[in-house]
Amino acid sequence: MHQDAVHQSQFVYLNGCGTPLLSRLSYAADEPFTVALAFRIEPGEWVEWEFARDLLLDGITEPTGIGDVRVRPDLATHEDYLVLELESPDGYAVVEIDIEDVRRFTEATVEIVPPGTESGHLDLDALIAHLTAA
Repeated sequence: MHQDAVHQSQFVYLNGCGTPLLSRLSYAADEPFTVALAFRIEPGEWVEWEFARDLLLDGITEPTGIGDVRVRPDLATHEDYLVLELESPDGYAVVEIDIEDVRRFTEATVEIVPPGTESGHLDLDALIAHLTAA
């Protein structure tokens, strides 16, 4: 049986907070270019960021991203964290995620949709219908 989505939950550290926050990384083959990172703010309530999967794939080894989402390995500590900087008109956050958790997640996404084959998994007719629906 071939699975076409992957979800991974873990605790992350948000800048300025001493208590870890439950988060969830998600990926689905029908949105092959995108990953989602959600944070649980209350039971049953999540805040979600969607961004390019390539940012996670590249950010594990080198700083990447120039827009609202920037990803880099944390080279300042001996801990193995991936640092995500998230910026919007509503605020700014720095998130630290265990880099091994992110490696396992990205490896699972690559098994589902190898890099370079994303367009073959994208249903453009459904996307156009969704965008043009009134």
